[in-house]
Amino acid sequence: MADKVLMKGNEAIAEAAIIAGCRHYFGYPITPQTEIAAYMAKKMPKIGGTFLQAESEIAAINMVYGVASTGLRVMTSSSSPGISLKSEGISYLAGADLPALIVNVQRGGPGLGGIQPSQSDYFQATRAAGHGDFHMIVLAPASVQEMAELTVKGFELADTYRVTSMILADGTMGQMMEPVALDFDVKPMPEKPWATTGTKLERKHNIVNSLSLVPEELEQLNFARFERYRQIEENETMWEEYMMEDAEYCVAAFGIASRVSKNAINEARKQGIKVGMIRPITLWPFPKKAFRKAADQVKAFISVELSMGQMIDDVRLASECKVPVTLCNRAGGMIPSPEQVLAEIKKVAGK
Repeated sequence: MADKVLMKGNEAIAEAAIIAGCRHYFGYPITPQTEIAAYMAKKMPKIGGTFLQAESEIAAINMVYGVASTGLRVMTSSSSPGISLKSEGISYLAGADLPALIVNVQRGGPGLGGIQPSQSDYFQATRAAGHGDFHMIVLAPASVQEMAELTVKGFELADTYRVTSMILADGTMGQMMEPVALDFDVKPMPEKPWATTGTKLERKHNIVNSLSLVPEELEQLNFARFERYRQIEENETMWEEYMMEDAEYCVAAFGIASRVSKNAINEARKQGIKVGMIRPITLWPFPKKAFRKAADQVKAFISVELSMGQMIDDVRLASECKVPVTLCNRAGGMIPSPEQVLAEIKKVAGK
């Protein structure tokens, strides 16, 4: 078994990014993700990499665009308001089909809100990361180990499909400390013949641009892009099932909410309630097949969220409204307790 080290979630992301081959980081400090930038500031100069604290989040995302156009692995990180500032640049990345990794360690909102953990950027990440028709691959870790593993996975998926990946964590996941193994088997980067690496007079110039003024050409670019998204949905959707074999009720939860929910499920089982959980690991693509299958088995879904209810819409859509879907939530930086989740399970089960 590989040796483990005790790391904070934010630090695990930063170290995993370095292991994955990221040598360029651009960011701006904002709680609760500042440790990522601090870690990169310390480590990057020692390994010949580039760390730059940009003058703003807008500047940082456009620096990411520049490095991504050369085919190198590049990352930025922020928290909720900072991601909003990056949204135009994120759309430019999508429009130019550039691979990169963005980390959002969420805090409560809207506006400046507070610095406590939240999951209220779900809609932003999965539906409206920026203007136009596009998606990002959105990965939701539920442990410090997954913070590291999904960082490596995010880079690999971004390169494979020429898309932007996002780690959607929350303040709890970023700040908590757990043992983590860092012995990753990192896949080699694929060839990137589209990259702006200099022609050496051996090929035509590569042009990286998100501007397309001919409507028919832009339409075809979008059609091609969405064909890649279809392939991602088919091949890369990830989820975890917990005690679903005989479940009569199903909790839907991701991130820290899923860890709280497991405790509640274990207690509910002791009380004779057959409840399980589906934990989406990819929030986009959402594990529709898992929920569609579960909808033919269970009597109800309970969506546990650190928001006013956002993922619940995807649970309803994926389950085709075959059974009721209820919400168990806290907002504004609060986290549902196992007791609150258990009470909702018992209520739905009529106990």
